[in-house]
Amino acid sequence: MRCLTLANELTLRGARCIFVCGEHVGHLCGHIAAAGHALVRLPVSAGRGAPAMGEGDDAHAEWLGASAAQDAEQTASWLAQSPVDWLIVDHYALAVEWERQIRPWCRQIMVIDDLADRPHDCDLLLDQNLGRHAADYDSRLPDHCERLIGPDYALLRPEFAHLRPTALARRRTGQCHHILVTMGGVDSGNTTAEVLAGLDASGLPDDAVVTVVLGAGAPWQDAVRTQAGQMRLNAQVLVDAGNMAELMCMADLAIGAAGSTSWERCCMGLPSILVVLADNQRRIAEALHRRGAALLAAGAHRSSAIRHGLHAMLGPGALSGMSNCAAALVDGLGAPRVAQTLYSRVS
Repeated sequence: MRCLTLANELTLRGARCIFVCGEHVGHLCGHIAAAGHALVRLPVSAGRGAPAMGEGDDAHAEWLGASAAQDAEQTASWLAQSPVDWLIVDHYALAVEWERQIRPWCRQIMVIDDLADRPHDCDLLLDQNLGRHAADYDSRLPDHCERLIGPDYALLRPEFAHLRPTALARRRTGQCHHILVTMGGVDSGNTTAEVLAGLDASGLPDDAVVTVVLGAGAPWQDAVRTQAGQMRLNAQVLVDAGNMAELMCMADLAIGAAGSTSWERCCMGLPSILVVLADNQRRIAEALHRRGAALLAAGAHRSSAIRHGLHAMLGPGALSGMSNCAAALVDGLGAPRVAQTLYSRVS
């Protein structure tokens, strides 16, 4: 989704963007095509089996659905027919060897990374995460590589910057009536159920409103709808909501996974209680917690952690203070900044 945001921004500036994607279960090729971008699909079933045991030491290798060499060969076979000015790579399983194999077929390479855990052969690197430093990549990049580091470069859709003034104006009241729950598109472990249980047992008034957002691929949709209908609070469940900026604008507090959606919430000045659902989210959650821009719900019992966190957020000035801290981190203009950098390096 962040690549789609960047592609839309580049298209506004006259670029032609082409996506190369593996057709894994849950792929977003439909979203890409609907946005009007060209699309190359690498079939998962045609020689793109799981990596051989012991091949490489990348913790995310199985996410690729093939060995890096196989993937690079298939990608290069297409690029050889249509070389590009910029190849933008966003995949935790891809690193320096893949990039070197692709290098002859593009003028420059940009890598989007969050982990700083592997070397790259690239000309531009983007890590949009709070708490990251350029020096974290010192031993992992070529000397000529330019680095874009921090949430100033967070790739957010333009509607977030557009609604930001309205959202920040709403925060001045410091009220907590409308709660937005977003545990990611799939939420395979049904963390949403634990959050709803914590909300229902909290001190929120009976007329409080809870909006739950799930992706179309979420396996627990029916169970969540049933639970929402049985709550004492007024709860609604939305699937594949296309108006997240508007929903965040109208919410007073969010409870959500500590992924890239964190930057959307910060842009809207939306106070948040964060739940870590994957190891690669922990650094983001802890950094936001330290900066006072969100509250990390820690502990083995999430329902209890949510309930206690909500109690803390209802204290005098807590919501408005957190809103100010969050809004100071992200202004929503990261995609134009990155697009301008890409254009400035094409002669």
